[in-house]
Amino acid sequence: MEIANSIILLLLISAGIGGAAQNASGRAHEVHVGVILDLGSLVGKIAITSISLALEDFYSAHQNYSTKLVLHIRDSMSDDVRAAAEALDLLENYRVETIIGPEKSSQAIFISDLGTKSHVPIISFTVTSPTISPSSLPYFVRATLNDSAQVSCIASTIKAYGWRKAVPIYEDTEYGRGIIPYLVDVLQEDNVHVPYRSVIPLSATSEQISIELYKLMTMQTRVYIVHMSSALASTLFMKAKELGMMEKGYVWIITDGVTNLIDSLHPSVVESMNGALGIQFYVPKSTKLNNFTVRWNMRYQIDNPTDPPSKLSIFGLWSYDTIWALAQAAEKVGLANATFQKPISKQKSTDLETLETSSNGPELLKEILHSTFIGLSGRFDLSDRQLAVSTFKVINVIGRGWRDIGFWTAQNGLVRKLNQSQSTRIHSSLLPDLNPVIWPGESIDIPRGFEVPANGKKLRVGVRSSGYQQFIKVEKDQITGATKATGLSVDVFEEAVKILPYAVPYEYVLFGSPEDTSSGSYDDFVYQVHLKVYDIVIGDITIRYNRTFYADFTVPYTESGIAMVVPVKDTVNKNTWIFLKPLTPGMWLGSIVFFIYTGVVVLSLEFLGNNKNVRGPIPRQLGIMIFFSLFEEKEIVERFLSRIVMIVWLCFLLVVTSSYTANLTSMLTVQQLQPTVNHIQELLKSGEIVGYHRGSYVKGLLEELGFESSKIKPYDTPDDFHNALSRGSSNGGIAALMHEVPYIKLFLANHCKGYTMVGPIYKAAGFGYALAKGNPLLGDISQAMLNVTGGDTMIQIEKKWMEYQNDCQNVGPVTGSSSLTFANFRGLFILTGAASTSSLFIALIIYAYKKQHRSTNMKNDNKQVGENRTDEENNEPQEGNQGVVTEECVQFRDGSEQVCNRNPHTSTAACNGSAANEITKS
Repeated sequence: MEIANSIILLLLISAGIGGAAQNASGRAHEVHVGVILDLGSLVGKIAITSISLALEDFYSAHQNYSTKLVLHIRDSMSDDVRAAAEALDLLENYRVETIIGPEKSSQAIFISDLGTKSHVPIISFTVTSPTISPSSLPYFVRATLNDSAQVSCIASTIKAYGWRKAVPIYEDTEYGRGIIPYLVDVLQEDNVHVPYRSVIPLSATSEQISIELYKLMTMQTRVYIVHMSSALASTLFMKAKELGMMEKGYVWIITDGVTNLIDSLHPSVVESMNGALGIQFYVPKSTKLNNFTVRWNMRYQIDNPTDPPSKLSIFGLWSYDTIWALAQAAEKVGLANATFQKPISKQKSTDLETLETSSNGPELLKEILHSTFIGLSGRFDLSDRQLAVSTFKVINVIGRGWRDIGFWTAQNGLVRKLNQSQSTRIHSSLLPDLNPVIWPGESIDIPRGFEVPANGKKLRVGVRSSGYQQFIKVEKDQITGATKATGLSVDVFEEAVKILPYAVPYEYVLFGSPEDTSSGSYDDFVYQVHLKVYDIVIGDITIRYNRTFYADFTVPYTESGIAMVVPVKDTVNKNTWIFLKPLTPGMWLGSIVFFIYTGVVVLSLEFLGNNKNVRGPIPRQLGIMIFFSLFEEKEIVERFLSRIVMIVWLCFLLVVTSSYTANLTSMLTVQQLQPTVNHIQELLKSGEIVGYHRGSYVKGLLEELGFESSKIKPYDTPDDFHNALSRGSSNGGIAALMHEVPYIKLFLANHCKGYTMVGPIYKAAGFGYALAKGNPLLGDISQAMLNVTGGDTMIQIEKKWMEYQNDCQNVGPVTGSSSLTFANFRGLFILTGAASTSSLFIALIIYAYKKQHRSTNMKNDNKQVGENRTDEENNEPQEGNQGVVTEECVQFRDGSEQVCNRNPHTSTAACNGSAANEITKS
């Protein structure tokens, strides 16, 4: 039946070619072209129909061309050897100028070598494997996309939905294996781990496929990337649906090799793919494409009358555009004088050695590579020996069809619409901005991408006892031998597991068991997850930078940091000059300066006010100045401005003296204890011995700071710390304990008196849990821990395990009473200085005004006196007035001058408060 169909097909193609030739010029030169396809495959049938239509359309549009293509179609029957034999036959017996095909990657390698040897271009629109590189095969042209072009789209899709692991399922052929290295590399760049690779032979039976699927079901990962031929993929999905792997929680991503043919697959196969995502080459819509699709559907039914209806795929469009590119190149080269050069004959030779070389092959290849036009598939450009990376669609299989979810381009990444104005890379946002997806099992919830299989192993949780059993205590059950763990760290973990939306069976495994190969340190404990001994380790594990190289950490559930625990000593200072310490030297100096300044201001004010009590020798004035500064005496201070200055000054003295008294009292009574060491550098300089918790990373930190190994001692329990600190460094103990803040709070809760905490000295991220890198549980456990630590549950857990003593004052850094500085009383100094300075300034203005006024009056009086004396000299003396004596006296009272004129006859005196009085004549 297949042979009869092939004969009918060849007759139809010949009829098409003959019709095209009749429309062409009678003198048109024939260009022989070989076509090698699997005529029984879906891709081969689609391509043959498209090729026949392409010949008809091209020569109908170009009737004046001097060349025409003559096709020699061969069926490879999906056999690599047969495909090679057909290629040799076409080259030797038909001297074809080019070969279109083959269909498979495994066939293309050998045939491309033949093309290189004979200088005949090999053009394939189906070979997509990256292992077949046009750069290494100079006469091979890929009229399709390289499979590696779609790996970035796949990685962006996985990253968009937040999946951390993915398992590729591919066929064991050149086509299946070729994409895997590129896919894994791109996924790892996005921190997506590939824990397993499922390889299925091309000849695998349904039973073999079922066994492989069962194996996948026992694993945690639920994200699968399917890359195989459409026939094998159909069997795979039918079995996956049968085994329940197309239900809620599973994720299937199909590469374009299958998705490009999804419209031509059997409806039952498409239904089995429901919920899967697919990568598909995007073809721009056009009127030309719509018209061609209608014609193609009709022709396909004629070419394949016994086959079920099929739809045009991208492979049919690429084959159509390939014929147009080849026909245009042949016309430009003009292969009228095509010749083949025979190699030098040898006595013993094979068919390959006698293969002739085309003289026009290089020129034809050059013109093919220069072919650039807008075809049915979009922009058809072979200048790079293969089609350039274009646009992909992400589709969602629903029912017997599919719908668009988003688009991917190299410039914008994954977007919901191609014409999106502000396109951003999807995987940078928290939720993908794509069209909604109906996932397997008709679920609208985004799958987590992994599950803990019910029939799988339990989660192995590594535990170890801590020196502080409030955090974690591990014991072995004497009867069952099971490991039991209790403590704050355990409670937080168990509460987080309860919140997870899926069941996670787990078991505790004691660290230090025969399975461990460690030295007992916390670094070795964390490293066990990298060695796959445990799935997760819990406890009082500090999140450290160096540990992130081989493990991932959850969010912290405690605060942390490194501080020192040191003994305290009695610091009651019995020094004779203790009374000076409440104030700093600057404060003392400032107070003395303002003390003197205030006295000078008050003395000046009283002096300007003509207060006779302030007059006298300098020692007496200094005494009065001090007296003014300390007291307010109404009999001495007479001016109003002086009283204002004194009131402000007394307020200043009241505040300063009360603060001085309070600070001195605090120094003598409250602050009696001080740490023996205030900084870690003091320990380095004095060569003291320090201690740390055995197994902690603090030892390495101390060594980095410069401590010698002999000066560092490890201890296990809080009682060991207490004994070592109480003895001191000189008596075989330690001078300080370097420890983490959560531990120090527990230590001081039981040893409050005699010790204090200095620091924190160094910061740390806190305590968390460690998992193997790439473990998909990390995100869910961290999210659940945030729920626990941010609610009342954490408060109850801390009350259960952490009973801190509230009356202990040594938890935290010790801060004592410090001396009062000038800055503490800056406002008072400004107020006092402003009051004194402004009062002095006002007094000087008043004094200057009065002095100016007196000078003016004196001038007027002197002028009047002169006029009176002139009159007396000019007039004759009158009777009874001779011998009259006029007396003038100047007296000072309250700073003003008084002029008195006395008449000896009347014994009267007229005094005026002005600078001069009217003179009475005798």
